[in-house]
This record gives sequence, C-alpha cells and structure tokens, in this order.
Amino acid sequence: MDIKKHIPNTITCCNLLCGSAAVVFATQHQFVYAFFLLIAGAVFDLFDGMSARLLKVSSPLGLQLDSLADDITFGLAPAMMVYCYLQPAMGAWGLPVLVMAAFSALRLAKFNIDDRQRSGFIGLATPANAIFWGSVCCIPELLTATGDPKAAGIILMVACALSCYLLLAEIPFFSFKFHSLAWKANKTAYIFLIAAAIMLLCSMVWAYVLGKPHLVFAGSATSIVWYVALNIILHLSQKKHL
Repeated sequence: MDIKKHIPNTITCCNLLCGSAAVVFATQHQFVYAFFLLIAGAVFDLFDGMSARLLKVSSPLGLQLDSLADDITFGLAPAMMVYCYLQPAMGAWGLPVLVMAAFSALRLAKFNIDDRQRSGFIGLATPANAIFWGSVCCIPELLTATGDPKAAGIILMVACALSCYLLLAEIPFFSFKFHSLAWKANKTAYIFLIAAAIMLLCSMVWAYVLGKPHLVFAGSATSIVWYVALNIILHLSQKKHL
C-alpha cells in the first residue's frame, strides 16, 4: 500500500473534523472554541492541497473530498455559529441564516469547474467568509450595540444575505498564492496584509485598554471587511477604465 497517497486526504479529513467540532461548540455557545477550530480547519485546508502537489498524488477523489470538507468547515459551521449567536434575540426566526451553508456549497462547486479561478477568485472565498462570521460571533456586544437585540439581529441577518451574494458575485478577489516575494507582483496583497496587521494590532490594544479580550476579534472581522472593500474598489476601478 502506498501510504503517501493517503496523506492529503487524511489532512482533508482533519479539516472536516475541525468543522464538525466547530458545529458542536456552536450549539453550546462556545464561539471562541468554534472560531479557533475554523482557523485550524483553514490551516489543514492550506496543507492538504500543498501536500498533494508536493507528493504528486493529486486525485479526483481528493478534489471532491476537499470540497465536502470545506462546506462543513466554511459553510455549515459558520452558519450554525451565526444561528446560535442570534438565537437568544431571534429564536427560530434566525433559521434563514443557515442558507449560508447552501451558498457556500454553490461557491465551492463553482470554484471546481471555473478555470478563471486558478490564480485568484471570482466571488468571496468561503474561508474568508467563515473567518468574518466566526469573528462576529465572538463579540457578544454586537447584539446589544443598538440597544435592541432584535434590531441588531435583523441587521446581522441582512449582512448574512449580503455575504451570501458576495460568495457567488462575479467580482474578482485576489488570492495569496505568491509565485515570488517581489513587491510589484504582489503589491495589492502586501497592502492588504499591512493594513490587516495594523487593524489586528489596534484591536489588541483596544481590547487591552477596555479590559475586554474578545474585542480582539473585531480586528479579524474588520480585516475581512477591508479585504472585500479593497477588491470591490479594484473591480470598479478596472470597469471604469474599460
């Protein structure tokens, strides 16, 4: 038996298990644990494809398994986190947010058959969407920010609908597949990473000053908003020059 051909699929299954565990923690309102399981899943997702290429054992089975695992970790898990987060304010009225899992599945299927997405993305990538919503769910104050938890819940449900649209939108998003470390070739990605690092640092300082550690997650959520905004600006700028 050639063991090395099973290594990438084993890593992919670790991704799937992280997503499954995140769903369990979400139902227990342990959102921080669920968030870090999403991050762990993202790390496994990075290394399964990398290991398949390095070991030269890529296979159609691995591709399908990867998409199934990704929909659990970056589709179902964040959708369940949002639903459980909204439950105290919205009850069963929060169920529509679960469509995020379906939109994520469509996004992943689209990626698999779209040759335009070899070096970048068309539509928001599911891991970025998952990290955003995972971060949001780790900030309990958001539900009381307006003074009316139901109003805040409705706003978050509208934001969820917007993120579902972005998953399938015909908007180019840059990826972080660096072919070199040159500034010129990766200028946009470097600008984003520098700004994101500043946002994360500011959120850490903010959390420390206010004595509320969970406010650190505002930095990761804001970074994803910046990523989306930057790509939309670039897209509109390119359309303007056509």
